[in-house]
Amino acid sequence: MNYTQTLDYLYSSLRSFQDAGSDAYKPGLDRIEGFMTYLGRPHRHYATVHVAGTNGKGSTSHIIAAVLQAAGFRTGLFTSPHLHDFRERIRVDGVQISEREVVEFVGVHRSAMERIGLSFFEMTAAMAFEHFSHEGVEVAVIETGLGGRLDATNIITPIASVITNIGLDHTDLLGSTLAEIAAEKAGIIKPEVPVIIGEHDAATDSVFERAAREVGANLYFAEDLFELVSGECNAEGSRFCVRRVGDEREYQLDLDLGGEYQRRNIITALGALEVLHRRTQVSISTRALIEGCRDAAATTGLQGRWQRLGERPTVVCDTGHNAHGLRYVSEQLKRLNCKQLYVVLGVVREKDLGAVLPLLPREAHYIFTQASVARALDAEELAHRASEFGLQGEVVRGVREAVAHARTLATEDDAIFIGGSTFTVAEII
Repeated sequence: MNYTQTLDYLYSSLRSFQDAGSDAYKPGLDRIEGFMTYLGRPHRHYATVHVAGTNGKGSTSHIIAAVLQAAGFRTGLFTSPHLHDFRERIRVDGVQISEREVVEFVGVHRSAMERIGLSFFEMTAAMAFEHFSHEGVEVAVIETGLGGRLDATNIITPIASVITNIGLDHTDLLGSTLAEIAAEKAGIIKPEVPVIIGEHDAATDSVFERAAREVGANLYFAEDLFELVSGECNAEGSRFCVRRVGDEREYQLDLDLGGEYQRRNIITALGALEVLHRRTQVSISTRALIEGCRDAAATTGLQGRWQRLGERPTVVCDTGHNAHGLRYVSEQLKRLNCKQLYVVLGVVREKDLGAVLPLLPREAHYIFTQASVARALDAEELAHRASEFGLQGEVVRGVREAVAHARTLATEDDAIFIGGSTFTVAEII
């Protein structure tokens, strides 16, 4: 099989959450444990940093990986989903796994994958673990797929665990309350492995404290380690002034990622890197910290985080898709200096519209659309539901066509925002 045929096989034979949603979710570690034993347990050949959370885990993972790379470590990065190419999920020092290596992995291990009954995500994680071993990675940053306790990535024993924050998302699978979801995420906390929590929350702090205490893990809240003195975030990037809690010295950090939520992510990443520096064998200089943050997106290939796509009119996209993430997006939209805002909006069908639609600006003109994935909510249905919350506009089904239509409506002084789901953004980047 060539690369295209290999992907066709994977998508048709191993259903992915990206396409099928919860129908593709296979919780539990038995299958991945069996397959990793078959592969020779390559995930034990290097150090790992495990990152979970409702929002921000992608940006945080990329920032940590970029800083580790700037510090001189050969660094692996495993994230999901991808925007364009499957290979985006697996990188070493910013370089994607090659098409040849994807084809070879599937060709060699196909029968074992089918015999064990791997899910798409389990196969992808296993491919990443083996690739990192073959490439001589020293440290790999591993982002969970969904939850934590039963996620395929939870077979690793990391040198540090990171949980960015907790919000209400995937409630059909992870629980209906913040505490229940936190308990699932807390499943990545390992005995005697330091864990960093990105944000304090009265509803979840005790969940993490109890989980850490039960296994003898040192628990740190990033907000207790670093504080943000000031920050400016826009589509070109972010500039922060930060300091360690209890230390008057201030540090300026530039980050080539935009979006108001980067204020939270930078503190989480700094907290994780501080714990790595103090509590493990990973040494990180101030210079590496500055350079890694400055070039985080450029180094790791991260896209879709309050990313500017055009000028006059201003065109911006963002992959934020749940209430927690869209709250930040909505605040950023208010800061756009424009006469008229056009919003190209497409969501997945399982989205809690009652939670997300009230967050969006009523004064915008909406162009409701749907991405070319099975999970996409019908654009007409989205328009109908949106009207119940005072969001008015029109329907253009194709995402590219919807953006093109928005451009015909907008003047040079207007702005266009594209978002609602990762899949909507993926079609226009």
